[in-house]
Amino acid sequence: MTHTDQARTTTGQSGRPSITLGDIVLDTDDPPRLAEFYSALLGWPIIRREEDWWSIRTETGPQMSFQLALDHRPPSWPTNDVPQQFHLDLDVADLPSAVAYAQSLGATLADNSHSAETFVVLLDPSGHPFCLCSG
Repeated sequence: MTHTDQARTTTGQSGRPSITLGDIVLDTDDPPRLAEFYSALLGWPIIRREEDWWSIRTETGPQMSFQLALDHRPPSWPTNDVPQQFHLDLDVADLPSAVAYAQSLGATLADNSHSAETFVVLLDPSGHPFCLCSG
């Protein structure tokens, strides 16, 4: 079987190979702290604990991992001196309660001039922006 024939058998009718999201990785100077934050925020258990790599995951979905980056510089959103590069939008049923809960875990409000009635921008303990979104 040629490489082209093999590619056809693994791509199906559409020509797109089977690709699924397996891991979302955030750089941080404190992997345990960030894993504990997102574990508590999302209710996902911590499944891997190593010096430079911690992971959380649901039973059926992708996982989030937190990779040690000693020279990590938090994004300076919204000024963009240090680009945000990535952020999460997390859907919530009760926005005020979700914001209060995230803050109780160590999140801080970002420059809320960029928030709206349906979302609030926060920063996780390593400075990554994320949005809590309702409606």
